[in-house]
Amino acid sequence: MPTQHTFSRELRLLTPEHFKRVFAEPVRAASPQITLLACPNSLEHPRLGLAVPKKALKRAVWRNRVKRVVRESFRLNQANLPAIDIVVIAKGGVKEMDNEELFKLLEKLWRTLSRRCNG
Repeated sequence: MPTQHTFSRELRLLTPEHFKRVFAEPVRAASPQITLLACPNSLEHPRLGLAVPKKALKRAVWRNRVKRVVRESFRLNQANLPAIDIVVIAKGGVKEMDNEELFKLLEKLWRTLSRRCNG
């Protein structure tokens, strides 16, 4: 696992096969605004994939803001996460949250997901 807090290519889910594997048998952590799905991977570090649908967030500015905050939160919390593949799905209610609220919610969901995947 990288020692510094980066979000390099190796920390991303890149192919449809990676996403399908997570969707097949996920461990869930959810709130009304965001759902996290995860499954173990064979690597030594977590990986992140984002699903921010236009149906939930119509404007590109809203989608990009959510993706930016999720990536930053993941980057800072990756050392605390087990070796899992995570897909973050944004829902419509997330656009009413400011960045700080979203960041706190994500930290709570990372902890929940980590606990469920380790135990």
